[in-house]
Amino acid sequence: MIVVMKSHASEADIQAVIRMVEDLEYSAHVIRGVERTVVACVGEERGEAHSLQHLESVSGVERVMPVLRSFKLASREVRPEGSRIIVGGVEIGGPRITVIAGPCAVESDTQVNGAADGVKSAGAHLLRGGAYKPRTSPYTFQGMEDEGLVLLENAGRRVGLPVVTEIMDAHDIELVAEHADMLQVGARNAQNFSLLRRLGKIKKPVLLKRGMATKIEEFLMAAEYILSAGNPNVVLCERGIRTFETATRNTLDLNAVPLLKEWTHLPVLVDPSHGTGVWSLVTPMALASIAAGADGLLIEVHPDPLKALSDGPQQLKPKRFAALMAALKPVALAVGRTL
Repeated sequence: MIVVMKSHASEADIQAVIRMVEDLEYSAHVIRGVERTVVACVGEERGEAHSLQHLESVSGVERVMPVLRSFKLASREVRPEGSRIIVGGVEIGGPRITVIAGPCAVESDTQVNGAADGVKSAGAHLLRGGAYKPRTSPYTFQGMEDEGLVLLENAGRRVGLPVVTEIMDAHDIELVAEHADMLQVGARNAQNFSLLRRLGKIKKPVLLKRGMATKIEEFLMAAEYILSAGNPNVVLCERGIRTFETATRNTLDLNAVPLLKEWTHLPVLVDPSHGTGVWSLVTPMALASIAAGADGLLIEVHPDPLKALSDGPQQLKPKRFAALMAALKPVALAVGRTL
C-alpha cells in the first residue's frame, strides 16, 4: 500500500503517518516527490487489525491505495514522475542523457589514465573500470583487485569524473564504497540476494545489471531487495540476455527499455558493449537505446583494445568513442533530451 500525502501536508503530518504505519507492523519508506510525499508501506496484510485504509481520515493524507505490482517500492505507482539519482554530483534520470565510459578492466596506471583522458575529453559523465572481474574461466585475468580500485579512483579524481566499479563480494562493500562513487552489481550477481540486501544497508548509489537469463519482473524484484533494505539509490542497466543467437555475445533487449520505463520509476541505462560484444555494433545500438527511451549508456573504452586483458573485441578506441558521443547529440535532441 502507499499513503499519498496532500501537497500541503506538514512534516508533522508525515511523521505521524510513519508512526501509525510502523505501529501496524509495516515498514515505512518515505518518498519525497516534486509536488507531494508518498509513504510506501511494506509488509504482510493480516486482516482488519492491520488495515491501512483508515489512514485516509488522518490529517495531511490524500488517499491510501494498493500497489498492484509485486515490486512495491520499484513500481512507478510510487513515484510517477520518475527518480533522479545523484552520483558524485552527476544526475542520472533527468533530462540529460548520462554516459558512463571506461575500460572493462583496470590493467595498469597508464591504461586507466589513458582511458580516463579519452572519455573525459569526449564528454563522458562518469568513469567505469573493473577492479574485480567475474570471469567465466578461473584461468583468465581476474582484475587488479585492491590496487585496481586505487588506480581507478585516482584516474577519476584527476580528470574530474565520479567512478563506477563492480562489487562481487558482500565482504568488500565497505572497501569498494571507500574508493568508488557508485557500486555496480554485474549480471552474474543480479540475483545474489545476500549481496543485494547488504547493498541496501548503504546509501551509495547502486548500478544493477540485468542477469543473463533474468525476466524483467525478476530484474525489478532484485532491485526491490536493495530498496526494501533502505537504499533508494538504484539505477537499472539492460546489458543483453542469453538467447539461441551466437552471432553476437548477447541479444540486446531494447524492448526492456520502454517497458521498464512504464513499470518502474528507477532510471534505466543500456550497455551495448556487453549487449553485442562487437565494437562495430556498439554505436548503432547506443543510438537505438537512446531512441527507445534509455536515460543513459554504459560504454567500454580502451586505449588499445587489441592488447586488452578482457573483452577487447567489444571495447571502443577513444576516437571511436568521441564519434559516438557526437552521433548521440541529434538523437538525444530528437527525443527531447540533452547530452
